Amino acid sequence: MKKVIFVCLGNICRSPLAEGIFDNFCKERGEHSIRCDSAGTAGYHIGSIPDKRAIQVANDNGIKLKHLGRKLEKEDFEDFDYIVAMDAQNQKDILSLKKLSVGEAKVLLFRDFDPEEKGDVPDPYYGSYEDFELVFEICRRSSENLFDFIRNDKI
Repeated sequence: MKKVIFVCLGNICRSPLAEGIFDNFCKERGEHSIRCDSAGTAGYHIGSIPDKRAIQVANDNGIKLKHLGRKLEKEDFEDFDYIVAMDAQNQKDILSLKKLSVGEAKVLLFRDFDPEEKGDVPDPYYGSYEDFELVFEICRRSSENLFDFIRNDKI
């Protein structure tokens, strides 16, 4: 069993979308040996459901988000094989937390797997529904290459 956790700042927009999309992607391909979760580098929304626009864009694409917000903890580096950051600042924060852990999780930048463009997954929190649609598409595109990487990675 391989385990992946997607991480953004507050865990109510990008990372729950990435989790839902990636989980759905795995199920569509009949892959049951990959488990996923999501978290935030900040504890702003612990216990909260995802942003209503994230829920709506996911629903509009046939995906149900079931996540409640939580903060990334140092134990996650032991519990997960891959920690996938939504942007460079989150990746930096994740790597700082990793120094406090004995875990060996690989820290990756999600958009490194986007076949169209590298960089950050933009934070849609202060944007419109269309910004959430853009994030959905980035996560959908990036999921295929991340899926292939995880399936082929010899950990």
